[in-house]
Amino acid sequence: MIPAHYIGEGWKHLVLILSAIIVILPFYVMLSYSFKSPGEIDRNEGGFFGAQEPMVDERCVVVGGSREDCTFLPVVFNYSKAFSEAPLLRYLFNGVVVTLSIFLIQVIVALPCAYALAKLRFKGREFVFGMVLFCLLIPVHAIALPLYIMLAKVGLTNSYAALIIPWTISVFGIFLMRQFFMTVPDDLIDAARMDGMSELSIVWKVMLPTAVPALLAFAIFSVVAHWNDYFWPRIVVTGNRDLFTPPLGLREFKGDADGSFYGPMMATATIIVTPLIVAFMLAQRRFIEGITLSGMK
Repeated sequence: MIPAHYIGEGWKHLVLILSAIIVILPFYVMLSYSFKSPGEIDRNEGGFFGAQEPMVDERCVVVGGSREDCTFLPVVFNYSKAFSEAPLLRYLFNGVVVTLSIFLIQVIVALPCAYALAKLRFKGREFVFGMVLFCLLIPVHAIALPLYIMLAKVGLTNSYAALIIPWTISVFGIFLMRQFFMTVPDDLIDAARMDGMSELSIVWKVMLPTAVPALLAFAIFSVVAHWNDYFWPRIVVTGNRDLFTPPLGLREFKGDADGSFYGPMMATATIIVTPLIVAFMLAQRRFIEGITLSGMK
């Protein structure tokens, strides 16, 4: 007889494996399509990498290119089109500017707020923290229209400011950092005060170094959310193609007269996702430490 304990563990591992497959499957399809020719994608054949037989780019021939010059391997065709059909490097640059600006300003705002809610004693502190929790319940879509109207009235649509300003205060960041700061011993802060440090100095010179794991965890959440955001940029960037973020760049390969350009579209999506995966793999250990919310070793 197999012990019940092992049966229970086996079911847990089975559920985890199935969940992992469900999560990984879209990435598998995305990467596979980025290697295949249009015909292989339409017929759903060719395995993971496709046959990699030379193919002719009919659009290249139509605009006057010779068939020899317009013949490519599918993987070369897809990834070259990802950069030639749209200014992908510009979109990636916009994504870096927007996500890093949002994150840096969020940190500048969140750390003093979290420190005050965690370590300072003042009247109404619990009420303020309750409002922070309440704001976590408000979906972005519910406030999108008022935000857009305010930005439009001051002439900030179609600008970096419109992409950055609405998200510079992160209630999730305040909540996460407050929970982290609650685990930091008060003796450390009292010692800093005895050394003559001001409260702001304590925030940036004492609390910030201890909060690096939590900040990395918050960075993953913030950067992923705003790097992949399609909803808000689609609303506020209406006429300036130079302000497109990476998700908006995917529109360049969809809805044309010949149908969707799935190979280059999936190649573009792979390029967009790769920096996030690399960043997470590099920060994985610190990310897990930050989620555990332990302020001191």
